[in-house]
Amino acid sequence: MSERNYTILQIAEILHVDLRNVHDHTGVNNNISSNASIGHPISINNLVIDSRNVIDAESSLFFAIPAERNGHDFIADAYENGIRNFVISDPAFIGQFAEANFLLVPDVLGALQQLAAYNRSLFNKELIAITGSNGKTVVKEWLYQLLAADFNIVRSPKSFNSQIGVPLSLWEIEEEHTLGIFEAGISRMEEMQTLADMIRPTIGILTNIGEAHAEGFSSPAEKLAEKLKLFKDTRLFIYSPDYTGVIATKNLPGRQQFSWSTKQKADLQILFVEPIEGKNYIRALYKQEEIECLIPFSDRASVENGIICWATLLALGYSAEEADLRLEKLTAVNMRLTLKNGINQCSVIDDSYSADISSLAIALDFLKLQNQHERRTLILSDLYETGKNDQDLYTEIASLIRQKKVNRLIGIGPHLSAFAELFDLEAVFYQSTEDFIHQLPAIHFANETILVKGARRFGFERISKLLTQKIHDTVLEIDLNALASNLKFYKTKLKPGVKVMAMVKAFSYGSGSFEIANLLQYHKVDYLAVAFADEGIALRKAGITLPIMVMSPEPYAFEAILKYQLEPEIYSLDILKEFMAFLPPSVTNYPVHIKIDTGMHRLGFEDPDLPDLLALLGTSGQLKVISAFSHLAASEDEVHDDFTKYQIERFVSLSGQLKDGLGYDFIRHISNTSAITRHPYAQFDMVRIGIGLYGFDSGIKAGRGLHTVAVLKTTITQIKKIGPLETVGYGRRGVLPGGGTIATVKIGYADGYRRAFGNGVGQMMVNGQLVPTVGSIAMDMCMLDITGVEAKSGDEVIVFNHQLTIADLAAQIDTIPYEILTNISQRVKRVYFYE
Repeated sequence: MSERNYTILQIAEILHVDLRNVHDHTGVNNNISSNASIGHPISINNLVIDSRNVIDAESSLFFAIPAERNGHDFIADAYENGIRNFVISDPAFIGQFAEANFLLVPDVLGALQQLAAYNRSLFNKELIAITGSNGKTVVKEWLYQLLAADFNIVRSPKSFNSQIGVPLSLWEIEEEHTLGIFEAGISRMEEMQTLADMIRPTIGILTNIGEAHAEGFSSPAEKLAEKLKLFKDTRLFIYSPDYTGVIATKNLPGRQQFSWSTKQKADLQILFVEPIEGKNYIRALYKQEEIECLIPFSDRASVENGIICWATLLALGYSAEEADLRLEKLTAVNMRLTLKNGINQCSVIDDSYSADISSLAIALDFLKLQNQHERRTLILSDLYETGKNDQDLYTEIASLIRQKKVNRLIGIGPHLSAFAELFDLEAVFYQSTEDFIHQLPAIHFANETILVKGARRFGFERISKLLTQKIHDTVLEIDLNALASNLKFYKTKLKPGVKVMAMVKAFSYGSGSFEIANLLQYHKVDYLAVAFADEGIALRKAGITLPIMVMSPEPYAFEAILKYQLEPEIYSLDILKEFMAFLPPSVTNYPVHIKIDTGMHRLGFEDPDLPDLLALLGTSGQLKVISAFSHLAASEDEVHDDFTKYQIERFVSLSGQLKDGLGYDFIRHISNTSAITRHPYAQFDMVRIGIGLYGFDSGIKAGRGLHTVAVLKTTITQIKKIGPLETVGYGRRGVLPGGGTIATVKIGYADGYRRAFGNGVGQMMVNGQLVPTVGSIAMDMCMLDITGVEAKSGDEVIVFNHQLTIADLAAQIDTIPYEILTNISQRVKRVYFYE
């Protein structure tokens, strides 16, 4: 069956129950046995456990699972939403809903699992099952990336690995799939056998055994033994003896076994792991030969998950060379915090994906990193499966909240509420998400940063949506982890003691203001640089305390520069005289930065200016030169290396004369982004990193080692068919000679998508395919030729990302990436992600 077209009668037969209160398309309403037939059978494609999540009501089967909230209490809601097919264990509902079909079973969850197991039994192909304490979802998603070229893969959505998640995942199996990859998670004894009976894996992978979900087991050995039940009948078991040491090898499951280890002999014995430019180079012994691979991630967890995937590829028969090629192309799995603009001048951090102590600590760190508001609020749900009793758990959480300087706690859930007295801060508690939402109009949120952190079962995405400003359909997504990684990349290129000045002028190259500066301050750059005083003032108001250099200090802004402790760039005698005349007599040693012109011929002091410059500086005790710097004209271009060398030599000479004349030393800096790697001898005391933070460096081939930070996306507003003689847009410039299909998308030159991209010059990506523009770019929209591309209104359109890069767009209109980034207007909403 290629589309899971079970009828409700077939499902009744699978579950060995009668179909009650049956309603068919003929209008007949009967109680009939499971082997009866109706003229127009009702097909079931979707299994639903939440009455709010209904996609196609007519083909949905609702399971009224008695969980924390009894699913039977929501039958009326599901019915109102259009569902007409139900699996229930309470006969009282039969007859209450005229058009409903009911399958009455003794155990609703058991029925769901039974149906899923039946669907899996029709799938006579390889199926990989993954369990462990951590890393299951990442390993599953990475194996999907690694094997998708060879198999039609069905896999668990997200981290669906529980007693409910597994059957919902197995329901996704269809006839055309050639491989399945599924997670299985347990939190107590006697759970795994049920999952094993459903999944029936042929290949098993154990990720690790850690502290997660420890509360249901008396010991790590007991937890390991329970988890290994999943692999009892597998033909192949992939594991590390580092985690299975308590069990003898001969007692491990699987007819065949493949081991990996970083500590002892194994089929894949890791020899060493070496960080290289934000990645990790791994060398190992395999079949008595040394092999290697490159994992494109730097963190420890990703390295282990990558090794597990490496072992799996080798165990499945892939060559070491092929495995290396595939592993290097792995991309990150999305499990991120999201920072958005909220209601009433708030910032909202959405982390409703999961809730445990470790992830709470990370999220609170990110909350603390935000300085744009003095007040910080945490909205937190009950935490589950932590291995701690409630008293210890919430005592630890109270201490963590105190440590991270949270001002207000909004607790949601009965367990958290029961320990309200532990929290010595402004706090209020609600029994459920619904209670909080009901009271939301009476709760005051304004000028604060709000972290929304909840276990999945609490549905905190509803809270995040209510607290977040409506986002314009054109959005610039900023990956803060990628930006931090790029910063780290350049820091690894620096000599010991060399400082970093980060350029955040022009709204941080279009990427944001305090959001970027907060991250840079957190990662301890030494200086920030802005173009104008108002940019620096905004950062100060947002709580940024780093030294800030102002590159264009206009005289009208001197008062504000002084008030907000900004440091002006002095580039001419005139601006120096004006600033000295402005300073009150009481001010001494005010920090300034001297710009030297070594060949850019834009701003700065040259040789003839030095005597007068030194005379003025020497007569005043009000100023102190903090740094002297210059700007390289073409550091990225090999053709101009001789000129770059000349500029550096001139800088050494002129800054030396300045030092001798002043009688004291200062910071020297001339290296911009490209010079850091191409001219390392010119790092001096400090370097300035600009566009490189955002993943672009013309001096590095293909930007190797850098990550894409920004993704600009929009949506399709409308789709139209155009005839051969019809025209599109202003001036009738858009023509499709043979006719075709156009899509109008929500981005125009007022958003920063320049008119130069019109008439086929620019391209965007629709459902993975590049399509050209048609006609002129309008103020708020433009049109794309999507002839032959499957698309519909509301579909996402990529303007640029890691595939269709900013560099590609720049090449389309003969400009540079700087201009593409900085042109993105303020009305395009910025959304920030952090893992």
